[in-house]
Order: sequence, then C-alpha cells, then structure tokens
Amino acid sequence: MAYKSGFVNIIGNPNVGKSTLMNAMVGDQVSIITSKVQTTRHRIIGIVTGPQYQIVYSDTPGILDPKYKLQEAMLRAVSSALIDADILLLVTDPRDSQIKNSKLLSRLLQAEVPTILLMNKIDRAKETDIQEALKEWKNRLPRAEPLLISALKRTNLDVLQKKILAILPENPAYFPDGQLTDRTERFLVSEMIREKILLHYHQEIPYAVQVEVDSFKEEVQIIRISAKIFVARESQKRILIGHKGQALKIVGTEARKDIEAFMNKKVFLELFVKVQKDWRDNERQLRKWGYV
Repeated sequence: MAYKSGFVNIIGNPNVGKSTLMNAMVGDQVSIITSKVQTTRHRIIGIVTGPQYQIVYSDTPGILDPKYKLQEAMLRAVSSALIDADILLLVTDPRDSQIKNSKLLSRLLQAEVPTILLMNKIDRAKETDIQEALKEWKNRLPRAEPLLISALKRTNLDVLQKKILAILPENPAYFPDGQLTDRTERFLVSEMIREKILLHYHQEIPYAVQVEVDSFKEEVQIIRISAKIFVARESQKRILIGHKGQALKIVGTEARKDIEAFMNKKVFLELFVKVQKDWRDNERQLRKWGYV
C-alpha cells in the first residue's frame, strides 16, 4: 500500500467549531478554544501520523470582513489555506448560512481542490434547521461533499477520517513521526495565556491583547516562564490587571495549570502588562509577532 500524506486545511466563519474539530482530529489541544470570535489568529498546524499516512491539519482564523491590519493578516492566512490545500474542510453549523467575505467566497467557488462541507454542532440543532442550512450550502457550493458532524461529541469523525484518507494523495511524510505541530513551545504557551484572557474578559479587552513570551527556561524540575501581555490603551491595562492585581492573578494561575498539564512539569509563570498603542494597525508590530 502506497504511503499517503497531504495538507487538510480547515476554513469557515468564526465560532463554527474549527479549532474544536482540529483538536479532536489530532487528539490533543493544539488550538485554543473559546466562544469568542477571532480566538484563532494564526494558521496553526496539527499533525496526525499513522502507519501508512500523515495528515497535516491546518486550523485557520474565522472568515470576516477586516477592520484592522491584524484582521487583514488573519484573512490572508485563510486565503493561503485555499492555495496549498490537498483537501479543504469547510466547517459550518445550522445557524451559519453564508461565507462572511464575498471575495473569499468567490475564490472558494473557483478552487478546484476537493472540498468537504462539514455541518457541525448537529447535537445542538433541530433536524429541520440542519436540513434547511444544508440545502442552502448545497446551492452555494454544489461540488462540496456534505457530512453532518459534532466535533464536540466526536459524531462522524471516524467517517470524516476515512473520507480524508480516501482522497489524500500519495506523498512521503512532510514531518517526522511523533511531531504534533510546527509551532514552538513559546507560541503554545502564549496562546494558553491568551485563551484565559478571552475567557475572563469582555467587550474590547480580549481583542486588544497580544501575548509575547520573553523568557522560557527549562530546569531539571521546573520551567520558568516570563511573558508580556500587550494592550492597545492604558485603560485596558488597568482593567486587565484588576484591583490589586487580582484579575491578572486569576489568568496567571489558570494558564500555569494548563501549561503544567501540557508540559507535564511544574511551571513558574510571571506575567507583565504593557501598553503598545494601537498595535493592531501597526505593521511593524504585526510583523514582529508573525502576522505579516
């Protein structure tokens, strides 16, 4: 049997379950998950290697009409996923009826790559709503093969993997056996910290935050990590820190526990908050943080 490998790129509107799907398919938490839009900002790879195959999943930011240079960079990450995919997984849910960017929809219609339309969250919807949404998507993307799934409940994910393996091209492996992602430990740590901010803060705060790991020192029995949390305005800094630093302490404690579970080692985590004015429209900063 010939060895198969390829890039399976996951795209879709915000909050349809793309990151939940990738983590479920990979079998580990590679992408952070919250109920807020724009949780995923970068293109993140998760690698599954079997005896005769390697599936390289790629989670992407939610499709939207950009308002900041940051969001423009996020949309470019989605566009790149249309170019290098061997298989596209378009994730939707029963409340989701159209792509939230007309230019990207046009590119998707022109793409010749095999596309599987995944109707996610079927465990939370009425059958009539599922069928109505499925009908609308079939009209928009008639060539896409539909499949009903629940990434959270793992419904039909075994069927999805079989479909992927049937389409996957014959190629040698792209990554060494055992590698989970192409991202560094520093990046994964910064995302775990940002996830806690997304979970604990509301309004503009979660979207104005960027996390940068300054120091990552692994000792025999402990990992010592120092990270900066950047915000766009002084008022956001005060809210993020909270009264006597209590709000930031909660974020740090919860992030540390997740990092310890992921690294399987005790962690000492220091967090600092700095203001980087209007960084979401600052191309120099976006380049520094890997968005452009």
